[in-house]
Amino acid sequence: MTSKARAILLSLLLCGVAAPVLAQVSSKAPPPVPAILKTAEARDIHSYAQPLVARVTHIDLDLTADFTGHKMTGTAALDIAAAPGAKDVVLDTKGLVIHGVTDAKGKALPWSLGKADPILGAPLTVTLNGNRRIVVSYDSAPDGAALQWLTPAQTAGKQKPYLFSQGEAILNRTWIPTQDSPGIRQTWTARIVAPKGLKAVMSAKMLTPNGEPLPDGSRAYRFSMDKPVASYLIAIAIGDLTFTPLGKRTGVYTEPSVMKKTAYELVDVEKMVAAAESLYGPYAWGRYDLLVLPPSFPFGGMENPRLTFATPTIIAGDRSLVSLVAHELAHSWSGNLVNNATWSDFWLNEGFTDYFENRIMEKLYGKPRADMLADLGWSDLQDAIKDAGGPTGADTRLHLDLTGRDPDDGMTDIAYQKGATFLRTIEKAVGRPRWDAYLKSYFARHAFQSQTTAGFVADLRQNLIKGDPKLEAAIGIDKWVYEVGLPDNAVHIKSAAFPAVDALAAAFAQGGPAPLAKWNAWSTPERTRFVASLPRKLSDERLATLDKAFGLSAQGNSEIRFVWLELAVANRYQPAVPSLETFLTEQGRRKFVAPLFKDLMAQGDWGRPIAKGLYAKTRPLYHAVTRQTVDGVVK
Repeated sequence: MTSKARAILLSLLLCGVAAPVLAQVSSKAPPPVPAILKTAEARDIHSYAQPLVARVTHIDLDLTADFTGHKMTGTAALDIAAAPGAKDVVLDTKGLVIHGVTDAKGKALPWSLGKADPILGAPLTVTLNGNRRIVVSYDSAPDGAALQWLTPAQTAGKQKPYLFSQGEAILNRTWIPTQDSPGIRQTWTARIVAPKGLKAVMSAKMLTPNGEPLPDGSRAYRFSMDKPVASYLIAIAIGDLTFTPLGKRTGVYTEPSVMKKTAYELVDVEKMVAAAESLYGPYAWGRYDLLVLPPSFPFGGMENPRLTFATPTIIAGDRSLVSLVAHELAHSWSGNLVNNATWSDFWLNEGFTDYFENRIMEKLYGKPRADMLADLGWSDLQDAIKDAGGPTGADTRLHLDLTGRDPDDGMTDIAYQKGATFLRTIEKAVGRPRWDAYLKSYFARHAFQSQTTAGFVADLRQNLIKGDPKLEAAIGIDKWVYEVGLPDNAVHIKSAAFPAVDALAAAFAQGGPAPLAKWNAWSTPERTRFVASLPRKLSDERLATLDKAFGLSAQGNSEIRFVWLELAVANRYQPAVPSLETFLTEQGRRKFVAPLFKDLMAQGDWGRPIAKGLYAKTRPLYHAVTRQTVDGVVK
């Protein structure tokens, strides 16, 4: 045995993977290939994996976080389910430095790294030689897109560095050599060594809450996910973290300096879990905790199992933006329990979840508030259709053709809002009790499995439509999922509160007074609606009156600040530029950042210099997900 092989085997033993366990694993018959993976619709064009030949079923990670070199270094031990006669297993990688591959006993295995594709990365092909467990020794690259290494200055506490990951859609291959395809679900464990004074958390059960002390002052944290999940849901964060319980099975991690206001904001999380369970069945993941991250996190939230990652832009001080938490919680059923098998079917995650989110909000906060959120979503859908080229745009379909494209191209409000509207349309056609019973049975029937659009459509017809031609015609399933635009039977939930808001916005635009008394009584959705519905052409006088009355440029609510800045940019309103620059510098949420840079670029000789100068400063602060989108805008 070579010294490197001994080191790898020792690493495995330190991970708790003892020889008897290896023997037990190798004695089991490989699990059967999930039926969905045998269908043509489940072929993943964004992965090199060949799951019908050999697929990953379990991962054991043993990694050290190198904050100096900005890399994760160590091993990934993979259990492989191989078809009879399979010679190789093909893994997804992007930018990884592969040091070697062995079997479970440390014997070297032949491997090769194929030609790299700009989107997909490079295939890692390993010759199995009859083995069902392989060990890959590697480093991630300092610029690996999934990982963002923050300086102390980029954190709330300003004292210690921070690391977090974002794996969706196909970024986890930049730090884990596995089959990075949503249809290939895998269980996993991890041993993570974090520097002295920093705590590691992951999207799994934490086995060592305080870590195991090591001689150099660092600590080893251990985690286990015993339920098969899509690889993009493996997530990690390391930083100066503290924890506050919110309920018997809920809590929040964040930096100590912002914990008090964060815990206040999230006080209803335990109630949300109970509300979700009352709708669609038991929560299957044990605990539901949140990690509120530094501002550069590129999304509102990420539904990592057991540990939702969330942006600090939801911390508004008045609990008005917690619908995002309801959304990420709903993913525990739609997206985690049952997930999309390919990225062409992203709507199966987000459309279901957006619908489910609204039902949680209705149950906890009442129908008027839920209706306002749904109505705002309808407006977002109209904008998304316009951005996709209008009603005939190819990307207005739910089931997308992403051939040759980055899967991020399909992550638009079409998936979210058209998907949710489709489900509301079904609900209207069959009635809420029947629809709820179907959804609950759907999640139970497909628990811990992936799904395709074709699979869902077949299930819908078999278990809900049941051959009823009138119901089939009333819904128009194929038109919704496979055709462009928005079908005529789309259900538009209209808020009873918004007509009065719209009337006041129209009156203000015509020179009327700012409705300060109404503003003070309004909820965040009403305030957002008021600003968003104002004409894109207003005088500086009207804009100044608006800003002075409502303090919009200094607004702490990120949703209201965003719609105000969109209005200001559309009018080339110079006094709002300092607020715009601050907003784009202090947070990196793609939902806010990308549209504002796009709006600036559209303003020609006024906006382009602002956009280019500002992006030169802010780009290093953003996660790769945000940079990738904005790079295509600011040219």
